[in-house]
Amino acid sequence: MCNVIDNSGAAVAECVKVLKMKRHAKVGDRIIVVVQKQRNFGPESGPGGSVSVSAANKVRRGDIRHAVVVRTAKKYQRPDGSVVKFDDNACVLINKGGEPIGSRLSGIVGREIREKGWSKILSLAPMHL
Repeated sequence: MCNVIDNSGAAVAECVKVLKMKRHAKVGDRIIVVVQKQRNFGPESGPGGSVSVSAANKVRRGDIRHAVVVRTAKKYQRPDGSVVKFDDNACVLINKGGEPIGSRLSGIVGREIREKGWSKILSLAPMHL
């Protein structure tokens, strides 16, 4: 299970496959996830509120999507010798072309996504570590 840190409408997703390799996923890897829990965007405001809330949810519970791992709870060592460990596992949902589904990210992301070529995700992130 990993937290979804974008505003695509998903809150928690479960990894079902790591693409192009036969090992566990690391920061920057592309994975296939199933959306387990939707994010609620608060109470509806006014008669037109339900339209905007449903439009904000770009994904539904049970959807199968591609994602990129941006944080892992497992410790890993960088080539410079520093060891990095995050509090949780987190991912960002992407479409088949590799573009993020959401338009904002909340929370920090690992620096390894720069070397893997996910510069669009890095530009949306408020901070990278």
